[in-house]
Amino acid sequence: MAAPRDTTPPTSRTGRKAFGRLSLPERAVVADALRAETVGGILLLVAAVTALIWVNIPALRHSYAYVSDFHFGPAAIGLNLSTAHWAADGLLAVFFFVAGIELKRELVAGDLRDPRAAALPVVAALCGMAVPALVYLLTAVAGHGSTTGWAVPTATDIAFALAVLAVIGTALPSALRAFLLTLAVVDDLFAILIIAIFFTDRIDFAALGGAVAGLVAFWLLLRAGVRGWYVYVPLALVIWALMYNSGVHATIAGVAMGLMLRCTTREGEERSPGEHIEHLVRPLSAGLAVPLFALFNAGVSVSGGTVGDVFTRPETLGVVLGLVVGKALGIFGGTWLTVRFTRASLNQDLAWADVFAVSSLAGIGFTVSLLIGELAFEGDPALTGEVKAAVLVGSLIAAVCATVLLKIRNARYRRLCEEEERDEDEDGIPDVYEQDNPDYHLRMAEILERKAAAHRRTAAEMAAARHGLQ
Repeated sequence: MAAPRDTTPPTSRTGRKAFGRLSLPERAVVADALRAETVGGILLLVAAVTALIWVNIPALRHSYAYVSDFHFGPAAIGLNLSTAHWAADGLLAVFFFVAGIELKRELVAGDLRDPRAAALPVVAALCGMAVPALVYLLTAVAGHGSTTGWAVPTATDIAFALAVLAVIGTALPSALRAFLLTLAVVDDLFAILIIAIFFTDRIDFAALGGAVAGLVAFWLLLRAGVRGWYVYVPLALVIWALMYNSGVHATIAGVAMGLMLRCTTREGEERSPGEHIEHLVRPLSAGLAVPLFALFNAGVSVSGGTVGDVFTRPETLGVVLGLVVGKALGIFGGTWLTVRFTRASLNQDLAWADVFAVSSLAGIGFTVSLLIGELAFEGDPALTGEVKAAVLVGSLIAAVCATVLLKIRNARYRRLCEEEERDEDEDGIPDVYEQDNPDYHLRMAEILERKAAAHRRTAAEMAAARHGLQ
């Protein structure tokens, strides 16, 4: 019987590496997630550009305001909301539901289940949130501005970041893409905690108790193995409505339900229920929910004066510096410290310049930053608009900086990606995962022997032809 194929990445057998090659199953999961996020990110980019054009054409500006402020929904249960409000509180709950599933999968089946492997993205994410918040606070205090928006530059928008990668055409190695994805998942978790803890002004305990009871029922149904969207979708809507009326941000309901799904496989299952539901819901989140949120929240009037104000007002300058400087320094510094004090070694195929480039890319903080900006300055519409403009400007600057840094190393990235994808024995498994498998080398020997025999026949035929001519 042939020996089983070893698809464990070589780095895991020779010593722990920072940004080492992913295992084959993890690589497939990450590739699937990144593919969906990239498509969603491009739609997000299109929606943001559409909103900016819509708002900045004088003839259309009033129609944008009318559509955004149009109210609909049952007023009797406190849900007569504007279109923009439905997008922020309703559609983003779908986004955070998917984020909850991603986080659960990472905790039980992904890189975060191993504390040593989880240390790098967790510390990097924490530093990537703490440093931007500190940069904002220092800027606001120095300029005698409001410190309320300290959390605005702490978020990373993975979809927008991947859209930038797709647009500029860089072949970022899978290890760096996986780091960016895991970083964003941890980032989303702490962003959710920030929203729940710091942006809850009032609490209706009756509604909150109802939401908690609904979540318990949701969990019990999952434990009992009950199936059917017609059971869970109405229950999820009730939980969301109760959570909204409780005063706690309604997106918390989404992430709570996502965390309850089982993300480990059992005998006879090709994939877990969580992965199956994520596969079904992710297109709705990436293709509809997040782009519509961007459409009704990225509409900022842009002019020379608006852009100039972004760099002169302490609150908006703090957001820009937090995203561009704070994110890059925080994530890079957290990564360096983790590698330094855990005695891990950087993957020999990469350099610290690559880590800094990815850290700069994480400064694109669009969706959640816009949401936190609205929550932080809810009572000041003018400042809310300026903070939105600051988020757009900061994300754009971060994207440009990351593009320049990544393009410098793009030729190296392409070679690494080609090596990761090479499958000369055509067995469906990249060759880099089979270097320690004797069967792989035997198959390659047979392939090379056939090629050598063909070359010998060709050489003999050419020699015979030349001899005939002579």
